[in-house]
Amino acid sequence: MGERRTVIELRRPGNPARQHAQDAIARLSWTRRTAARVIPCVIPRVIQYTALFVLATLIAACATRPPANALDRPVTHALPASADTPLSEALAPLEKTHPGASGFVLLPRGAEALQMRVALARAATKTLDMQYYIADEDVTGKLMLAAALYAADRGVHVRLLVDDLNFKDIDNTMAALNTHPNIEVRVFNPFGSAQQGMFERTENVFTKIDHFTRRMHNKAMIADNQIAVVGGRNLSDEYFGMSQTLVFRDLDVFAAGPVTHDISASFDTFWNSSDSYPLSALNKQRFETADLDATRDALRAHWRDNADAYNAKPLDKTPLADGIAQRQLDLTWAKAEFRGDSPSKITAPSDAYRSPPMHALVETLQTAQREVLILSPYFVPHDGGVKLLGELTKRGARVAVLTNSMASTDAISVQAGYSPYRVPLLENGVELYEYKPVHETNEGHESDEAPESLTGSESRTALHAKVYVIDRSTLVIGSMNLDPRSAKLNTELALFIHSPPLANQVAQLFDQAATLTASYRLRLATPAERAQLQGLAGSTSRIVWTSEEPSPNGPYLKTWTLDPEAGLYRNALTGLFLLLPVDSEL
Repeated sequence: MGERRTVIELRRPGNPARQHAQDAIARLSWTRRTAARVIPCVIPRVIQYTALFVLATLIAACATRPPANALDRPVTHALPASADTPLSEALAPLEKTHPGASGFVLLPRGAEALQMRVALARAATKTLDMQYYIADEDVTGKLMLAAALYAADRGVHVRLLVDDLNFKDIDNTMAALNTHPNIEVRVFNPFGSAQQGMFERTENVFTKIDHFTRRMHNKAMIADNQIAVVGGRNLSDEYFGMSQTLVFRDLDVFAAGPVTHDISASFDTFWNSSDSYPLSALNKQRFETADLDATRDALRAHWRDNADAYNAKPLDKTPLADGIAQRQLDLTWAKAEFRGDSPSKITAPSDAYRSPPMHALVETLQTAQREVLILSPYFVPHDGGVKLLGELTKRGARVAVLTNSMASTDAISVQAGYSPYRVPLLENGVELYEYKPVHETNEGHESDEAPESLTGSESRTALHAKVYVIDRSTLVIGSMNLDPRSAKLNTELALFIHSPPLANQVAQLFDQAATLTASYRLRLATPAERAQLQGLAGSTSRIVWTSEEPSPNGPYLKTWTLDPEAGLYRNALTGLFLLLPVDSEL
């Protein structure tokens, strides 16, 4: 679920997690009887994985797959920016009025983010490019596939590029759509798609570990090389507020104009990469015309049954190009730059590689004079990040970070990687907020007049937006977390938008999500509190969490001295991960 994060490599010695790990284990000493039930459940699983690793290593085949560009695979490129399309005609007068700038609209709500993607598919007349880390064939995933198929039936060339890690539906809808003359599906960095059976896939996990752990984390959808939607959302129910079990609070941005050409160029480098394999080379099923027709009928029925219920239909019936031409879309025009990783970060990894989006983010953060706001669901700053943010606070800038709490996160391993740095961050004057797991309203049923928000769901909620606001004048938004995985392992993309209005909109979303009703505020325990805590099962906790909780007599402030509402299971797993050598994979 979520980022479905992978945990493999060795942790370097001397990490500040050692003391924190001891404290995490102390949590398990609440009762020896409880701990005795938890630990034996973990050890057999470790033994099983170790045995599987040894067995897979012994039988691993020596052969490696050929590079994708050695296959019968056409090299294709985005539509030229100068091509005549309804979208380019609609944008041309606006671009003349705002030379060198691009137009943007923030998409904080899941329903409008889904509607905008559908509108984009409908607006495409020549090309539709989609690049995603996760593309599930669930309800919203199939709604998007239906929209893409409708575009292809109108003659639009559709290119869909999906990372292999979470690509489990190759035998179903996408495989049938791949036989459409106007649809191409490619799989990036396949470590198991070409194999038959779970054992072969698992074998690849262990025998090709370095390649397996590096993933294409990019998320972008582009119509006619004129308009793109980028941000944190994958194609799956939980990213659009439609899941009954987990809802990710996320943020995308609609981008129109010159910056879109750079997004398209990045897509092309991945699409034509030696690690981008045609689905037909991985899936050997034979599909007849009748199979594609059956898939078309099934997607049409799926659309009829679910489009209204899942708020997939754009509320404005005006075609997107007409809406732009008639100034109905409230675009904010600003100068912006796109930064994206190269596929070589995965295909030819090197210690000398410097990630363009991460490097640009660090440089931008260093320019802050007054304030830095960070929304990163998977936040593992390491010593370098603590130093960077601490230097900003020392020169008088406010630095505030909103990330997931242990109770809300879908990646407990990442929480273990983040938790040792909480005390150093607080000591350096950084404000820390951790997102709470449950809110009272359900986004899927919000009215059209409901305010933009990062809160609201009856399902368990987790933060997933990856956004950075510098001095309320520059906004950085994309797929990139502030963690080692984004810096060293995954490919990422980001837009750097120089716009006080947009930066202030996101700052308001941050302020709303960081209230004590939506998040926990962290602070260092006082000496008296620390003395009291040391008598509780030997705890050495130095952090106090505060939030506003409801009661029959009205809201009241509540404090915790251990991760709030996380429960024994999550605390136990966090303690286990703190002892494992996994720091560089988080």
